[in-house]
Amino acid sequence: MMEQQAQQPIERIQENLLARSERRLLNWICARMPAWVTPDMLTFIGMVGAFLVFAGYVASNLGDRWLWVAIAGYIVQWFGDSTDGSLARFRKIERPRYGYFLDHSCDGLATTLVVVGIGLTPYVTLEVALVGLAGYLLLSIHAFLSVRVLGELKLSYLNAGPTELRFLLITLTLAMVYFGTGPGLFGRVNGFDVFVAFVGAVLIALFVLQTWVTARRLAREEPSRNTEWRARR
Repeated sequence: MMEQQAQQPIERIQENLLARSERRLLNWICARMPAWVTPDMLTFIGMVGAFLVFAGYVASNLGDRWLWVAIAGYIVQWFGDSTDGSLARFRKIERPRYGYFLDHSCDGLATTLVVVGIGLTPYVTLEVALVGLAGYLLLSIHAFLSVRVLGELKLSYLNAGPTELRFLLITLTLAMVYFGTGPGLFGRVNGFDVFVAFVGAVLIALFVLQTWVTARRLAREEPSRNTEWRARR
């Protein structure tokens, strides 16, 4: 029974602004990918990119020029993370359970590396960065639960997905290069702290809202036995 459920097709819901343009680009890349490149190799490249982002952020304590390493890491991470599943689907060599497990496990580790890396820079305090990490991971939990109870994998919220988030983080990193550390607006808390905390708060609010919406949907689809018993009386 568990295996049958795991093999049921999952509806991918992706409504981010760049979805169509990105899909055309990924199809173009996959059509020209050498035969010796495998999806697992691309997953590994994506993790290398995440470690580059982390290393660039941590090294920024030695000088802001290291932030360019983090920016390059985002590009490498996008390439690996976006093309691994796309290549498998393009070549029709999907392994649904293996791919789902490996991809999202790597996503969790990559996100942790990126956000903790931001918190280890001289620009954002770690406590504030962890608020952003909590928000992202809560939304990830909602997406994974939706696969189980709805058969839907939601890949975007508020018309934004992982690619839009990378652009946002690259913009944040460029702002770090341009503005530097400088004095904080509220003591130790500077503008970067405020921005990251705001994004984290939005993600947490989205998790609460989506949980409420999904719970109401499930309640309508699965009325309680007590409600059915009262209706029969």
